[in-house]
Amino acid sequence: KKDIEKLGVTPLPDNHKSDKYFYQIIVFTGQRKHAGTKSKIHFVLSGDSDTTHVRTFADPHRQIFQRGGIDSFIMAVPKSLGLLNCIRIWHDNSGQGSSSSWFLKYLIVRDLQTMEKFHFISQRWFAVEKEDGNIERVLPIASEIEKQEFSYIVSKKSYHSVSDGHLWFSIFSRPPSTKFTRVQRCTCCFVLLFISMFLNIMYYDLSNEAKTNSASLSFDSFYINPQQIIIGVIVEVFALIPSLLLVQLFRRLRSRRQQISPLRQALYAIKSHLEIKKENKQKLGRTFPWWYIFIAYGLSILLVGVSIIFIIARGIEFGDEKTQKWLTSILSGFFSSIFLTQPLKIISLAIFFAFFCRKPNDDKEANEYLNDDQFDLNDDEEYLHSMKVNSLFLYRSPIRANRLNKGEITFARDQRLKEIYMWSILREIFIYSCFLSLLCIVTYSNHHPNASLQVNHLRNYFLDSDYMQISTINQYWYWLENSFVENIRAQQWYNGDAPRNLSGYINDKSNRFIGWATMRQLRIKSQLCQVKNEIISTCQYDYSSSNEDKHSYQPGWFNETIETYSLSISQSFQYQSSKDLDTYTYVGDYGNYEGGGYVYEFRGRLSDLQSNVSQLHQLAWIDNQTRAVIIELSLYNPNAQLFTSVIFLTEFLSTGGIYLSSRFEPMNFDAFTSMYQLISIIVYMIMILYFMWIEIRLLLKLKWNYFHRFWSYIEIGIIVCSWTSVGIYVWRYKECQRIGELFEETNGYVYINLQLASYINDILTFLFAFCCFFGTIK
Repeated sequence: KKDIEKLGVTPLPDNHKSDKYFYQIIVFTGQRKHAGTKSKIHFVLSGDSDTTHVRTFADPHRQIFQRGGIDSFIMAVPKSLGLLNCIRIWHDNSGQGSSSSWFLKYLIVRDLQTMEKFHFISQRWFAVEKEDGNIERVLPIASEIEKQEFSYIVSKKSYHSVSDGHLWFSIFSRPPSTKFTRVQRCTCCFVLLFISMFLNIMYYDLSNEAKTNSASLSFDSFYINPQQIIIGVIVEVFALIPSLLLVQLFRRLRSRRQQISPLRQALYAIKSHLEIKKENKQKLGRTFPWWYIFIAYGLSILLVGVSIIFIIARGIEFGDEKTQKWLTSILSGFFSSIFLTQPLKIISLAIFFAFFCRKPNDDKEANEYLNDDQFDLNDDEEYLHSMKVNSLFLYRSPIRANRLNKGEITFARDQRLKEIYMWSILREIFIYSCFLSLLCIVTYSNHHPNASLQVNHLRNYFLDSDYMQISTINQYWYWLENSFVENIRAQQWYNGDAPRNLSGYINDKSNRFIGWATMRQLRIKSQLCQVKNEIISTCQYDYSSSNEDKHSYQPGWFNETIETYSLSISQSFQYQSSKDLDTYTYVGDYGNYEGGGYVYEFRGRLSDLQSNVSQLHQLAWIDNQTRAVIIELSLYNPNAQLFTSVIFLTEFLSTGGIYLSSRFEPMNFDAFTSMYQLISIIVYMIMILYFMWIEIRLLLKLKWNYFHRFWSYIEIGIIVCSWTSVGIYVWRYKECQRIGELFEETNGYVYINLQLASYINDILTFLFAFCCFFGTIK
């Protein structure tokens, strides 16, 4: 019903009952934000022969000049205006707020006696706060060259293509003039969806169960990989072919009953004995009889029915993995249809027609309002009598057009700009409040809810009183032999039962090793004292990469020995580089320690470990040249599904003191812990893109002055940190995938260093912190 109202042709309320020459005026309002208006629009139309008085556009039955609207009017004048030259058009700025402004695309004026059409191109704002601030403009008649300009044609076709050509969006934005109904569009969408489901299930029915792609994103037991998305997009392209055929079948249906154009209806209401002198039927291409609608709906039911039968028949045989892949492909195909295939189809067709089919008279938006029939509008007595009885033309005194003077326009502009500024402040506060809340959600969702509990447990478990009281080398060995070694092997239960199925677990029986623990020592060279000393000739300075000892020794730090030791003891006196160990520089409180060193691996039974540690103590593995001992553990808690990197750093200072520090870094190797986190990140990045768009517009407007604003750097900080976080997130994801694959292949019985993953996680945390910092300031 609302669509039919929009199609109506409205006689102007200020038509005089004695006027007998008619023009049709079609007004095209733009699709930009706040393009519609509630202000009163006035105009003066000028031709070679005459000029109209001030006329007013109005319709008592419906709202006119809405955003993206097309409004058609019939204007009566005493005689022909001749060849039209220009139209002066303005509004009185009487609308409230944004409803006072108006964006006019163009007008078409047609002489209903000669059927000659005149185009007036505007593409300008009639607003005190926009562009040049004018609310009155003179539009000259457009030449043939102007009507065929690329920008003008694209402007005409773009909105119509989206509102009518996009299968999904057109359900809501269908142009009133088209005969392709919303029910028919829903039917085509329904068919497209089921055909894509059918083609997807055909593919997965023929394919074998494949191993989960290493690049997949997992959400608990559900995962998505690029292959599923690509399959969904390709299938959607194939499904588009039958849906396009069905769309064309619906579009080309002829009406069952002959339709009377809105213009003819309006003229019949004015002049009941109207005669058509000449009828030029517009070529609409090949059409189908009205009863083809049964074929179209029958074909739709057939396609949907076959798809449902096949989906039920084959889908019940699918396992969980294939079902997940199938659902993922359906969703990716659905969204690609909305945001990829349909927009690409619209853009390509619009550009093609703009370049190669520049027909000035080919205006689909106006065709429903323009009828090529030539009417007999000569005056007769019967017409005048019928008007007295029932006429749409009533005698009215000339309407007074309210024209604002310069002072009033300036005042209105100031008031409107203040209003816009006020709303922009409120909108910005609201957007940034939402952004900051979303940023906090993204930041905290990056951490596992059990991470803090895991850290507290491991701290209480390892950092006992023996560890906290270490101040000498002997106390350090005592802690290793009597506390640490016992803690890293699962022992008997409290009731004396053996720890069955707990191989590789530490003594808390909840966390298991990924491989084994390592103890790495960094030493310095013994060198001559820099200052001559009468007491000693050699000195041991603080650690640096230049004086690090990288030589290999025999047990006891000798160059040669005749005694035989186990392999693990001998290797602990052999220097290994960071490349051999796959380790990186570690930052301590008193130095930055390289990734190489002398490494002892805690491998074997508890009794073997105790014996080896005792032997290392006897061989003075830690002496006055030792500057740091780093114990590294990589743990996995299957109950919390958390990996934890544990590092105990003991720094042996040149002053003789010992400084202890520890680090517990829990990590979750799932890319996203929940769908809620994924949605939050997607919305967050959409907001970042929105901020980028605002800043780019501001940069183009202010140029170098943009960098003189303090808030510009805050915005740049938010944008740069956010996009850097995306890169680091991908890096962490790939590193976690590598570790996860290695852990799965070896069942956790090979040493995996989590140091790099821990560093990447720290960088990501720092970036999130900077985002929160800049966001809070803003």
